[in-house]
Amino acid sequence: MSKKKDGSSHKDEKKGSNNEHSSSRKDKVKIDSTHQTCIDRAYRIPIFLSTTTHLNDNQQRFLNRLILEIENALLFPRTLPLSESYPESILTDIRRLVSSSYGMLAVNLRRFKIQTVDVNAGPLPPSTPFWEGSVYSQVEPSMAFQFGLPLLLVREEDTDANNGIWAGGIAPLNLFIVWHSETQTVDQFFNTPEWRSAFANWSAQVRNAFYIQTEPAFKYRCE
Repeated sequence: MSKKKDGSSHKDEKKGSNNEHSSSRKDKVKIDSTHQTCIDRAYRIPIFLSTTTHLNDNQQRFLNRLILEIENALLFPRTLPLSESYPESILTDIRRLVSSSYGMLAVNLRRFKIQTVDVNAGPLPPSTPFWEGSVYSQVEPSMAFQFGLPLLLVREEDTDANNGIWAGGIAPLNLFIVWHSETQTVDQFFNTPEWRSAFANWSAQVRNAFYIQTEPAFKYRCE
């Protein structure tokens, strides 16, 4: 084996070259991955996904599938406090996220099973236990509706059926989709014509809202 004057061999030189190429390849893969992440975010319209962080296993599967549906529609789901967080009060955080999104998809999942034992006035309602969702399932969609965002409401069966904006006759009925969690699997729900139709209609409204909001006030072209 031939050696240089400094005692190093061609084999050592080749080994050093291979290490440099390997390091270069790793850097390129890392850069490409980061670049692809930026592209994915850049080509997805941001929407506010209103949900809760307290989920059972079945609810978590439902939410994971919902996020996949949203991303496959080239929309970017944002939620508090998982993907977004600001150093301000909660109401200000919600308002900031609403005003920087182009649509809202609110999911009201079972959180508390409660029973009414007394009321301040009037007759006592039936004592049958019922489900309530997170309080933010009331606040966030209400603020989005006031702002005028395209809205889609998904409720787990029997959750807040007579409470707040989820009660019948409060919000437009064509915005409601119900997941029958006890008799319907996650895949079955997302394959129903009701979901596919409502989601496609809402997605189109979101894109329309995006193009309206991002058009200039004065157009430099002739109509």
